[in-house]
Amino acid sequence: MTEHRAQVEELLADYRRSRDQLADVHRRLARVSASAQSADGLVTATVGARGELTDLVIDAEAYTRYRPSELAAHIVRAAREAGAEAFCGAEEIMAPALGRVAEPGSVLSGTADLSEDELAVQPLDDSDDTFEDQNWLDDSEWSKAR
Repeated sequence: MTEHRAQVEELLADYRRSRDQLADVHRRLARVSASAQSADGLVTATVGARGELTDLVIDAEAYTRYRPSELAAHIVRAAREAGAEAFCGAEEIMAPALGRVAEPGSVLSGTADLSEDELAVQPLDDSDDTFEDQNWLDDSEWSKAR
């Protein structure tokens, strides 16, 4: 085998190992799940690695004990707590695959390649916006049809 061929074979082997590792990370991330309950145990939220709500259990007693806004707050709180736990689990899975290349949390949150300036929240400048006496409807098509 020529030296060039050996280098190509080595590169292909590295590529296959990387793909296998990536596939393993995806499988493990798909299994990440975390649950959290309200303090009284009437609401349980389960969240996946990407923060998606995968299950929500509300005890029937919650409907009589809480007003809708209170129940909603319990649901949001439980989902947020479960999401934080699932995020930590996903970070643990990602860390070995990323090595020192990137911080797992920033990769998972989608901010890994953004600078601090790009991440900074810019205040809206609405000082020039006046909405008085503006027609927000484009009725030109409607008037032509008549």
